[in-house]
Amino acid sequence: MARYTGYKRPKNTKKALKELLHYMGNYRWFLLIVAVLVCVSTGASVMGTYLLKPVINQYILPGDVRGLASALAGMGILYLCGALSTLGYNRLMVRTSQKVAADIRRDLFAHVQKLPLKYFDAHTHGELMSRFTNDVDTVQEALNNSFTMVIQSSLTLAGTVIMLLVLNVNMSLIVIVFLCIMFFFIRWNGKRSKEYYNRQQACLAEMNGFVEEMTAGQKVVKVFNHEEQDLKIFREKNEALRKASTKALSYSGMMIPSVVSLSYANYAVSACAGGLLAIAGLMDLGSLAAYLVYVRQSAMPLNQFTQQVNFLLSALAGAERIFEMMQEEPEVDEGTVRLVRVSPEQGSFGEYAWKEASGKLTPLQGDVRFENVTFGYVPEKKVLDGISLYAKPGQKIALVGSTGAGKTTIANLISRFYEIQGGRILYDGIDIRQIRKDDLRRSLAMVIQDTHLFTGTIADNIRYGNLDADEKEIVEAARLANADSFIRRLPDGYQTMLYSDGSNLSQGQRQLLAIARAAVAHPPVLILDEATSSIDTRTERLIEKGMDAIMENRTVFVIAHRLSTVRNSQAILVLERGAVIERGDHEELLEQKGRYYQLYTGMYELE
Repeated sequence: MARYTGYKRPKNTKKALKELLHYMGNYRWFLLIVAVLVCVSTGASVMGTYLLKPVINQYILPGDVRGLASALAGMGILYLCGALSTLGYNRLMVRTSQKVAADIRRDLFAHVQKLPLKYFDAHTHGELMSRFTNDVDTVQEALNNSFTMVIQSSLTLAGTVIMLLVLNVNMSLIVIVFLCIMFFFIRWNGKRSKEYYNRQQACLAEMNGFVEEMTAGQKVVKVFNHEEQDLKIFREKNEALRKASTKALSYSGMMIPSVVSLSYANYAVSACAGGLLAIAGLMDLGSLAAYLVYVRQSAMPLNQFTQQVNFLLSALAGAERIFEMMQEEPEVDEGTVRLVRVSPEQGSFGEYAWKEASGKLTPLQGDVRFENVTFGYVPEKKVLDGISLYAKPGQKIALVGSTGAGKTTIANLISRFYEIQGGRILYDGIDIRQIRKDDLRRSLAMVIQDTHLFTGTIADNIRYGNLDADEKEIVEAARLANADSFIRRLPDGYQTMLYSDGSNLSQGQRQLLAIARAAVAHPPVLILDEATSSIDTRTERLIEKGMDAIMENRTVFVIAHRLSTVRNSQAILVLERGAVIERGDHEELLEQKGRYYQLYTGMYELE
């Protein structure tokens, strides 16, 4: 019996099936061979049972030993063909299902890479990961097992009923009545079982979430002596799970015994009726023997068919969620301006320049300007309201203000992670909407507060900022970020493997690697979003010189709550509710005795 997955049925079965058949169509010849082999296997099983009739009537009862041997040899060849066909379609289906699953995963991952950042903001990581794991695995398992099982069980059931009618029409009515009883019982039991399994899944998810929350917050639990109350809540959730699981397993557990009992009753009634007909001379012994074997076989394909159809529908629901994700609108990129490397012979362009469709070259300098920019993550709430600001090439611009003032939003808009609703952003005089996103982001480097490190060596994680960087450039970037000293103290130095987002390093060390990753990219524009928030003040002072080297001749946007880190900025922008309320250097803003003065002297706290 197929395991219950707890999935809901697909909203649009026809559409989900059409999308899945599109992938299966790539291997249509394999599937055609599978279908033929399934028919051969089923035919051998059904016809092998029917051959009992001539074997008994024509060879066993007359005592024809030579004829019996020939008949048994023929039956052996028939069953051997069936066994080889079963082996063949199983092997082919395993290969085909794996290929289909691999194709779906490949296309899903490729599409996810193109989705805009706002899609990931609206969906949890676990929800997205379940598409690659649970849903794809369910589709794969259904193709591997249920697809052929549904075909085989339906053919076996149909063939068995036909052969029963061929052997004896009147006796077949008994079997048909019992099959109908089994079918309605399986449907009723399945609905009840599904109801309680769904309840079990909900209770299990609730209990797992509670345990995870309590485990992560053990320090808070112990500080406030909340152990007894948490235990009480856990007992309630555990009891609810126990009751739901008991009901679910009770109904699912009675399925096979009940069907087997009905099949025994069917066999007993059919045997008694057939025996009476045989005694009365209305049915020959060979037909009775073959008939009773068919009766014993009739219950199994019905049970298999019902279970596997349910599992196929569950797999289609998983496929539907996968294809819904694939149909999400990808990130729009209508830019035509490219970032190109230029040779010294082409003039005073530096190493890189912007190349328009017309062939015009514009020097890559890092001049960034916002002109009346309006933006909101949701249309009804504006985060930036007609904001204008500028950063000249090589300037260090600091953004300070309360939480929610729009500092990080400005950094996200420069990278074009989100599209503005009004105004425009110019990069070296070019509207960034005209620049291809890949080229735009290649000219930027960003260090964010929530550092993310990938599984691999420390050198690989630094090289992530520039895949062409050699070992010398990696070490130089680490020295600039003041990460070289702690890296060399590690057992394997730059070849130290990092796992689980760098859990074997401190938060400060992880952020130093993120700064080194940005340094190795050599970008004209650098965005530091709370880049030193997890570094102590002593380490912060140590890396200031290195940071200055990184920032040299680059436009830098610094977002910081520590005002001590922005004192040497050429311009400090104070933001409040999506608008710039003050601009100037450190000394100028202190003289104005406005909001920056209040923040710096502690008269006003950043919220």
